[in-house]
Amino acid sequence: MKVKLTLVKSPIGYSRSHRESLKVLGLRKIGSSVVREDNPATQGVIRKCAHLLSVESVAE
Repeated sequence: MKVKLTLVKSPIGYSRSHRESLKVLGLRKIGSSVVREDNPATQGVIRKCAHLLSVESVAE
């Protein structure tokens, strides 16, 4: 299963670790989207930055 992550809010003003986590995912600008494999590592980043992201499941 895969998930589509979209950055909907700016990480400016949040901790450095939140900004670094988004950078690792490949999300740089508001409105940018990536499709990632749904695994425990990705779920951890989603939980950490849930207030900045929109998450949708994608059919394979």
